[in-house]
Amino acid sequence: MAGVVGERMVPERRTARVGTVSGLALMTGATAMAAVGGGHHSVFATVLLALLALGMAHAFTVEIRRQAHRRAGHWCRHDMVNTVLLAGWAVGSLAVAVLPYPPVPVRALGLLLTFSYGAACAYFVAERRRAIAVSLPSASAVSGSSPV
Repeated sequence: MAGVVGERMVPERRTARVGTVSGLALMTGATAMAAVGGGHHSVFATVLLALLALGMAHAFTVEIRRQAHRRAGHWCRHDMVNTVLLAGWAVGSLAVAVLPYPPVPVRALGLLLTFSYGAACAYFVAERRRAIAVSLPSASAVSGSSPV
């Protein structure tokens, strides 16, 4: 993520990555699924898995923000792959939610994950578009003249 040093903004210099966003999305969903439908856990184990899933959800949103605010000033292949994978995880969790076989808590979590992955996909697209718009030079900066 871009940071502030003194009075100036330091841009993010990381390269585009696909595995981190998708991997964190899957690990978050799988940990939540293990907490809800993993069999006969103790209350302590269920709470611990739920807290781990919340921590990974935070890391997931931070990584989305980092990937969206990269230095590249255009939409690239990595952005499309991240968007398609997040949308694919939303569709996959919707399939879990609509199947009649899983127990009700697992189906409810599948529905929650569907909305969460869809929101993450929309958040990534919105943040990436905002970062691209900010990185594009304005017309007055390109022409070298100041508006009077």
